[in-house]
Amino acid sequence: MDSHAPTQTRGSAGAPAAQPAGVPPFLLKTLITAVIGGFTYVMTNATDQPEVWKLTASIFVGGAAMIIQFMVDFERRLGGVESSLSVHNSEMKDLVAEGFAKINHATELFGLVEGSALRSDGVTRLVRSATVVGSEGPEIMKAFAQSEVNRLATLMANLHQKHADYDGEDHDWIVSLTQCATDTIDATSTSVDHDFWPTELGQRYLRAQRDAIRSRGVRIRRLFIVDTPEEIDDDLGQLVEHQQSLGIQVRVLALSQLPPIAGIDITNDFILFDQSLSYEVEPDLRGMNAKTTMDLREDRVARRIKRFEELWDAGDAEPEPGD
Repeated sequence: MDSHAPTQTRGSAGAPAAQPAGVPPFLLKTLITAVIGGFTYVMTNATDQPEVWKLTASIFVGGAAMIIQFMVDFERRLGGVESSLSVHNSEMKDLVAEGFAKINHATELFGLVEGSALRSDGVTRLVRSATVVGSEGPEIMKAFAQSEVNRLATLMANLHQKHADYDGEDHDWIVSLTQCATDTIDATSTSVDHDFWPTELGQRYLRAQRDAIRSRGVRIRRLFIVDTPEEIDDDLGQLVEHQQSLGIQVRVLALSQLPPIAGIDITNDFILFDQSLSYEVEPDLRGMNAKTTMDLREDRVARRIKRFEELWDAGDAEPEPGD
């Protein structure tokens, strides 16, 4: 590093002011004082004053110059301190205001949680767990956690609007709703569900229904819907017997035997939980489950209740194969 690089001091606005290279500030002040004192001595000497007055005037003017230099330097430093304090105070005010805003927001959210129908311990546990996951672990885990939080937030917002959709076949809602039901479950099952029951999800669904019947006394009715009586075969009969053994009330309905007026309404699969929520599955052109919907709108649920009762009354409690 160059030993002759110029030094810097702070200006009145806090900006660096250039100083002569290699000259310490105190030495510079001394040199200026000596020059002014010497100049004063020369001026008084030209007026042929007594020696004592020459020295007195030189020392007085030089001392005054020294004091003025220190006062100017002090004022410059004081201005820098005031400017720094002003910036610091402004930053502190912003930090305090932001802190109080966060506290007010957190207090508001906590009040909403405490006043909601949801259990506050579950919500706070979600927040705490999400915070911990977001502060540690690999990036893929953080990204996945953020995606799940966003998905859950979207679901809550949709449920507030009484309508939530899911692209494709749901693997969680149907079991969770069954575990939450406390009164009734009324379900239709069309040919789309033919391969559903042997699957892992189908078995979990049936176990959840069995537990709902045994532990909470939930009444469950299932209506198997086929197009013609010829589709009522031994496989369907075994499925009916198996579900009846679990405590599920089961009936079978052939659409071809419905009166024309009753056959014009839609017959997509739907499940009514506690007669207040309709869980519906919409198939695509290939007969695959393309969309799952939870609907809590009262008019939609009321139509589903009416439709189920009509189909249930038309169903056969003891179907015979090929009947």
